[in-house]
Amino acid sequence: MSQVHAMSDAQVDQELKKMTAFIKQEALEKAREIEIKANEEFSIEKSKLVRQETDAIDASYAKKFKQASMTQQITRSTVANKTRLKVLGARQELLDDIFDAAGKKLVDGSKDESKYRTTLKNLILEGLYALTEKEVSVRGRKKDAKVLKGAIEDAEKEYKEKTGKETKVIVDEENVLPEGSAGGVIIVGGQGKIDINNTFEERLKLLQDVGLPAVRKTLFGDNPNRKFFD
Repeated sequence: MSQVHAMSDAQVDQELKKMTAFIKQEALEKAREIEIKANEEFSIEKSKLVRQETDAIDASYAKKFKQASMTQQITRSTVANKTRLKVLGARQELLDDIFDAAGKKLVDGSKDESKYRTTLKNLILEGLYALTEKEVSVRGRKKDAKVLKGAIEDAEKEYKEKTGKETKVIVDEENVLPEGSAGGVIIVGGQGKIDINNTFEERLKLLQDVGLPAVRKTLFGDNPNRKFFD
């Protein structure tokens, strides 16, 4: 049988030191592994957080940029509309001034008696062609009685020449145009139920309505936004 030798205190102490060193080494290696793993998890979590914050910042920036762009568009549109309204207002003011000036010059149309007689004749003829009646009445200014009589004679004669029909034009002396009128006539037919207003003022209004697009085009050119032309 082999003999078991008891270890001396020195040997026991040496063995304890070896075991302690081994356990310590094991602990250090385990701690190192834990530290490495912790660092890896920290890096992963850090990257995740950084990415999340970056995405949040990008989203916030995109939102603010979109809001700023919309605000800029609204501001630009508002300024453009205000400018457009100012331009339209200035244009309308100019057109109004033109027709106001034309209205003030209407009275000049009756100063030359010969030309005025021809004008009255044509205005009366227009009514005769429209009514095609055997008898109509005409209203004019009281001070135009003489020239109106001559214009009626001319109109009756030309009407017969053009149509082969006779018509009688009677001056309505009870319902005359106001003295403030610039001139012209009102032709009444249909037993007093139909009247054609051919006064200078009314013709100017008609011109303003019908001729305004042409005047506007002459002054300001074509409208690039206009889509329909009648």
